[in-house]
Amino acid sequence: MNETLTRALSGAVYILLLLSCILFSETTFLWLFGLFMAIGVLEFCKLVKLHFIIPLILAIVGFSIFYKSNFKPVYDSILTFCCFFVSVKLLFFLFYKKEKKISSLEKWIYLIGYIIIPFIIITKIPIGVKGYNPKILIGIFVLIWTNDTFAYVVGKSFGKHKLFERISPKKTIEGFFGGLLFSVGMSFLIAKHYIETSNVNIWIGIAILVSIFATLGDLIQSKFKRIAGVKDSGKIMPGHGGLLDRLDSIIYVAPYIFLYYQILKYVS
Repeated sequence: MNETLTRALSGAVYILLLLSCILFSETTFLWLFGLFMAIGVLEFCKLVKLHFIIPLILAIVGFSIFYKSNFKPVYDSILTFCCFFVSVKLLFFLFYKKEKKISSLEKWIYLIGYIIIPFIIITKIPIGVKGYNPKILIGIFVLIWTNDTFAYVVGKSFGKHKLFERISPKKTIEGFFGGLLFSVGMSFLIAKHYIETSNVNIWIGIAILVSIFATLGDLIQSKFKRIAGVKDSGKIMPGHGGLLDRLDSIIYVAPYIFLYYQILKYVS
């Protein structure tokens, strides 16, 4: 089977599994993302050369405690602060020019704040005012896919200026703005015709967050792989690599969307 067909089939299976589990019920959604988190932990531990048993136990316990609990202000503050602390640290990690060795403490900090907590936060994002609303999360994934697709198409067609050549030679500034423009356009369609809300501005805000932070998430994952000396984070998806290669955008942008939701809720 040629590589293009393998990649297409693998991607189709991933999207079908993702959408069907999110749409079928809250339980199947939670089980799927619990499984995704476990696989993500295993892949990350392999990337940074961290023994996986304790991290996997920590992830399972944390997910079991929080995945069904209603967040309270104290939980929101602690988890959001942890994610933003790690997010800022990851930006320094990304822009640091030398190939700095990751210390043992940093491996644990990244494991908790970059992998485990974001997966927990993802389980809270589809919870709307009337309970579980799968359209919210599907809308976010569509924005991520739109941003990735048109960043690639515009970058390949018109890209002349490299965005971050040292880490990702193919990304361009023109591609970034192309992805942003089409994501904003898609956010209008999602808000009007899928979510069916009159408040389009909320989804335009999400589209902007997605374009900025999903791109950064992809670059950060590329930096981890560069240091590890590997092309992919894993081999679970033929033609695509590991699960983190597909979810690096959502796990980095999720805390920002969650905070955005909390600010909107507070303001309203």
